[in-house]
Amino acid sequence: MGIFDKVLRAGEGRKLKRLAEIVPLINDLEDEMVALSDEALRAKTDEFKERLALGETTDDLLVEAFAVVREAAKRTIGQRHYDVQLMGGMALHFGWIAEMKTGEGKTLVSTLPVYLNALEGKGVHVVTVNDYLAQRDSEWMGRIYNFLGLSVGRVTPDIPDAKAKREAYLCDITYGTNTEFGFDYLRDNMARSLDDIVQRGHFFGIVDEVDSILIDEARTPLIISGPSDMSQELYYRFAGIVRTLKNGRDYEVDEEKKTVLPTEEGIERVEKALGIDNLFDISAMVYLHQLNQALRAKELYHRDRDYIVERGEIKIVDEFTGRTLEGRRWSEGLHQAVEAKERVRIKEENHTWATVTLQNYFRMYEKLSGMTGTAETEAAEFASTYGLQVIPIPTHRELRRIDRPDFVYKTEMGKFQAVVDDILERHESGQPVLVGTASVAKSELLSQLLQKNDVPHFVLNAKHHALEAQIVAQAGRLGAVTVATNMAGRGVDILLGGNPEGLALQEVLAQGRSPEDDEGRALYEETLAKYKVICKEEGDRVRELGGLYVLGSERHESRRIDNQLRGRSGRQGDPGESRFYLSLEDDLLRLFSGGAVSWMMQKTFPEDQPIEAKMVTKAIERAQTTVEGKNAEIRKEVLKYDEVLNEQRKIIYKRRRQVLEGEDLRERTSLILDEVVQDLVDTYCERDFQEEWDLDGLISAVKTYWPTKFVLSDLAQAVSKEQLVESLVVEAEEYYDSKEQRLPGGAETAREIEREVMLTVIDQKWREHLSEMDYLREGINLRAMGQQDPLVAWQREGYAMFSELMEEIDADYLRYVMTVDVIAEPVAQVDLNQASYWGANDPNDISLINPGRAVPLSEIMQSKGDDDDPAGAEVEESQEPYVKDDTEKLGRNEKCWCGSGIKFKHCHGKAS
Repeated sequence: MGIFDKVLRAGEGRKLKRLAEIVPLINDLEDEMVALSDEALRAKTDEFKERLALGETTDDLLVEAFAVVREAAKRTIGQRHYDVQLMGGMALHFGWIAEMKTGEGKTLVSTLPVYLNALEGKGVHVVTVNDYLAQRDSEWMGRIYNFLGLSVGRVTPDIPDAKAKREAYLCDITYGTNTEFGFDYLRDNMARSLDDIVQRGHFFGIVDEVDSILIDEARTPLIISGPSDMSQELYYRFAGIVRTLKNGRDYEVDEEKKTVLPTEEGIERVEKALGIDNLFDISAMVYLHQLNQALRAKELYHRDRDYIVERGEIKIVDEFTGRTLEGRRWSEGLHQAVEAKERVRIKEENHTWATVTLQNYFRMYEKLSGMTGTAETEAAEFASTYGLQVIPIPTHRELRRIDRPDFVYKTEMGKFQAVVDDILERHESGQPVLVGTASVAKSELLSQLLQKNDVPHFVLNAKHHALEAQIVAQAGRLGAVTVATNMAGRGVDILLGGNPEGLALQEVLAQGRSPEDDEGRALYEETLAKYKVICKEEGDRVRELGGLYVLGSERHESRRIDNQLRGRSGRQGDPGESRFYLSLEDDLLRLFSGGAVSWMMQKTFPEDQPIEAKMVTKAIERAQTTVEGKNAEIRKEVLKYDEVLNEQRKIIYKRRRQVLEGEDLRERTSLILDEVVQDLVDTYCERDFQEEWDLDGLISAVKTYWPTKFVLSDLAQAVSKEQLVESLVVEAEEYYDSKEQRLPGGAETAREIEREVMLTVIDQKWREHLSEMDYLREGINLRAMGQQDPLVAWQREGYAMFSELMEEIDADYLRYVMTVDVIAEPVAQVDLNQASYWGANDPNDISLINPGRAVPLSEIMQSKGDDDDPAGAEVEESQEPYVKDDTEKLGRNEKCWCGSGIKFKHCHGKAS
């Protein structure tokens, strides 16, 4: 279709014009769609799928599909897409970022490209910033998709069941949060069987609040971790030690770089407290790590700003949204250090088992697009990191909001008093006020000041976010005052005069009725009619007063966050007003503004009088630009370092997938055997002269792989290293073939054992490798002191460590698969999932204790007695082994993993 070629080839400035040229084509079909019955409109979906199967593309269907979705939306949710929303939908379909102001209906816009691309049947992912929006949008927009015959699923943390999640991913459209999509990807690559894998690929993703997810949150990678053995007492001990240390004497704090460095005097005090001679001795490295984390917890992480304490638990506060990050913990012992500082119960430290950055996760999608109200300031990063172009979409109605110049005060308390005076004045007139604060602590301080002045208000922060949708929806009512930590990604429009649906629902529920039953529904409709009149009258009055007044009590580090707050006012052509109040004591100005603020602080002027100086305004702009640049560098740095790990991750995950999909490992086992034997011979017979060969060492090493029958005199007859290798390989192959023939189930059982062992070894070694890479990353920047480029050192050493990892995987796999054996024997009629096993000589021995799962015995050895004589173990023996088609008598709902009832020989089979 020629017009789409023009769109895709158009220059940056002409793309919008090209999109606008397509809108009339969609509008021309509106009358035709209106005339269709519900059944005929729904049948369009099948028609489109048939046309795709015959060779047409989604670009060919765009005009008709958009017209169909617009009509379906009118019939299901009573909303019709505006022309500018059609343009936004096209931008998303072409894989761009649509920048649309707050209140322009981005949620509705997404339905257009989602429907069009879902027709291909490969699955479309709609990524939101929180669970509430994922649930709300999947149900709300899901009515459109269901009407048109498409299925809709949702993945959120409250759906832990793998089967339910897999069904959600198999739907045509799947809603979820960025973290849940990422964690599901990691969990899939830790799965022990194909049945446990939930995702089916990464075809097309649309990211809501794309700047928040792909820029702000991209500084922190997603990590799945497991427990380590670090002592909890050590954290409490160091928390006590650092309480006695003083800033400036024992350590130096750089708030701008977020570092804390101990001084010589401080180190001496710590050594004395610990009773050790040298904190930098290699045996004391764990102490040095603990000291660094305890100092960071003390000086850089503050209560009610970076975290809150709720019911004895430390919860991280998201600096971008003001919400708590449920289930998220700082890594490398920092979270435990904060817990010790606050004297709450310490949860065990974890080590990384799987990790991925958001950048590398979202770059896996074949096509990616996003939408937000604020993206242009980060357009260069979107282009360089993700290959995404930002297209600003015009507003449906002209923007009438007035953005007032900032007021700057000398002190923070002078600023807050002026803020309260301004709120009081607006509140008395009836104009609704939305106040943005930078932290939980500041929102609570402001709340206390408002209470003293008898101003009724709502507080929305990490401690009170359960009712956020309800609070935000009513923030435009006459005289309303709402204090919010942050307004990014709230997903709820502020309607002037209030939201009648929310008010009606509140009243119905308050009367103990449910809107689901007939009586409650009738009451809801009656109440809704009443509130529609009230809200309209209040809305007209608010518009006369100037609309919603947005008051920012502090500038954020990022201009985008400030713009998101401002964008809450003046939606859809409504009047509005905004102003920011600042003080010279604000963190942003204090840390990043340079000499201008210091010069102003030395001047004498009243605290309650705003400063009007161009140098201060420029200092603010400079400070924000500085911080944005620093954060962009952090993200680039994270991505550069993760590139090395990402390539390694792809190789490991690809190998795991091949094993899960049933790869025949017999040929690979032979190749590994050849390589391992060659390495052993090269190691113990390094020289060409036979007299210098260490044949005793060679035999001992070979015995760790298989019980060789060769003795010194046998190997001494070899005339060359090649002959040595050939003799050992032939023996090993014969031994392995004979072992395979003895197995119940023969070759089929052997192939299953090979796959189980390979999976176990890969997972165990990969986790160890990630821990080693964490330690390497922690100290790699010190290489700069030795005139080395840390990134080059990371790449070189990371590559060497990965090469060693792959060799170790092969060696350990061969060692286990050659020595492990299985036997058929009577099996106890007990629930094997609850059984405790013992009897292994080596805790790394692989033992199969569940159908379909091979695990290290170290994971499941929970003996109630000693290894040889478990105390009180009583087992009712079945006289029959497992039978392939007769497993009910064993009290199990699932079949034996190979149908033969086999067990590893190393597990001696007692259970309690």
